[in-house]
Amino acid sequence: MNKTVVVAVDYVKRHRLYRKRISRTSRFMAHDEQNECKPGDLVRIEETRPLSRHKRWVVREIVERGVQF
Repeated sequence: MNKTVVVAVDYVKRHRLYRKRISRTSRFMAHDEQNECKPGDLVRIEETRPLSRHKRWVVREIVERGVQF
């Protein structure tokens, strides 16, 4: 997957009946034209036309770099 990153978006919702907080994760495949994203980076993505079967998002900016070991 060249020029593709997988972005995980975490969110919390409540169960309708039991009102318990449930944490969920959505995964989006996004296009990274310069191939500059690394694992752990915090990025901003924007919806766009379909680029492939699963890619409908584009990386607009890297908000914060992840920790490199």
